[in-house]
Amino acid sequence: MANLKTTYMGLELKNPVIVGSSGLTSNLESIKQLAKAGASAIVLKSLFEEQIMTEVNKHLEDYNPFHGHAEMYDYQKYFEKQHLLGNYLQLIKDVKREVNIPIIASINCMTSAEWTDFAKDIESAGADALELNIFFLPSDPKMHGKDNENVYFDIIKKVTTEISIPVSIKISYYFDNLANTLQRLSQTSIKGMVLFNRFYNTDIDIDKEELTGGNFYSTSDDMSNTLRWIGIMSGLVDCDLCATTGIHNGNDAIKFLLAGASAVQMVSSIYINSADIIQKSLNEINDWMEKHNYESIDKFRGKLSKSSEMNSTLYERVQFMKYFGTKKK
Repeated sequence: MANLKTTYMGLELKNPVIVGSSGLTSNLESIKQLAKAGASAIVLKSLFEEQIMTEVNKHLEDYNPFHGHAEMYDYQKYFEKQHLLGNYLQLIKDVKREVNIPIIASINCMTSAEWTDFAKDIESAGADALELNIFFLPSDPKMHGKDNENVYFDIIKKVTTEISIPVSIKISYYFDNLANTLQRLSQTSIKGMVLFNRFYNTDIDIDKEELTGGNFYSTSDDMSNTLRWIGIMSGLVDCDLCATTGIHNGNDAIKFLLAGASAVQMVSSIYINSADIIQKSLNEINDWMEKHNYESIDKFRGKLSKSSEMNSTLYERVQFMKYFGTKKK
C-alpha cells in the first residue's frame, strides 16, 4: 500500500483529496459521510458577505429607517447578522466534535471591513484553517489593475494579523500579470493558494431572449487552465498550492500532483457520483503509485512542473501550432 499522506498549509492530511466548499459541506450529517468516505479535509460551505447582507435585508422589509424606525432597523440588522454568523460558528463546533479530519472554514469576501473580528471567532470555534474566497469581477473600466489587487492584499493583511491558524486564499486568474501577482501573494502571511475559483457561468437562451445560467458542474476538461498555472507556479511561490475545478477522479488528482500541487479539492464529481468517488479516486492514486514504484507522494510531486527544463515550453505554449500544423483532414 502506497503512502498517500501529504501536507497542506502545515496541516497533516492522510491523502490529497479535500472536499471543496459547496452545499455538500453545509451540514453536519453530510460532512460526517464525506469524512467516512475518505476525505482528508473539509472546506465548509463559504459564508458569503453579499449573501449575509441579502438575508439581513430580506428580513428587514418591514423596517424602513426613513419612516421613523431607524433605531429598530439598526438593531434588527445587527440581530439578523449575528444570528447567521452564530449558526456558522456552531457548525464548526459541531463538526469538530464529530469528525477527526481538518476542518477549513471559508469566507467569501469582497472587502476587509466586516471580517477581521469574525475570523477570530472562527479560530475560537475550533477551525483548523481559514480559506478566504476572494473574488469580484473586474468589470468596472474606471478601476485600475492595482486597485483590484490592493483589495486582496488588504484583506490578507487584516485577517492574518488577527489569527494564528493557517490562512489560504482562493482566487481567480483575472490579474494584469498573473505570475507576478501569485508570487507576491505567496510572499504574504498566507500558507496556501487555491487555483482557481469556478465562476457562475452565463449563457443566453436565444428563444426566450434572456440570460440564463450555464453548466453547474465541472468536467475534467475544465482543469486545463488550473493545471497550466499550477505547473508554472509550483516552483515559484512561497506557499502550498491546491487545485480546484475539474478534478473528477484519481487520474485527475495525479496530474495536479505531478504538476506540483500539494492537494486537490473535489466537488462536482461527488455530486455526480456520490461520496463513493472519493475512495475510488484514492484507489486509483494508490494503484498508479504502486505501478510506478512511488512509495510516497513526495517522490513524484512536481516532477512535471515548469521547473523541469524539458516542460517549460509546453506549459507556456498558447497556440495550436504543432497540432494544426501537422493534422491531416
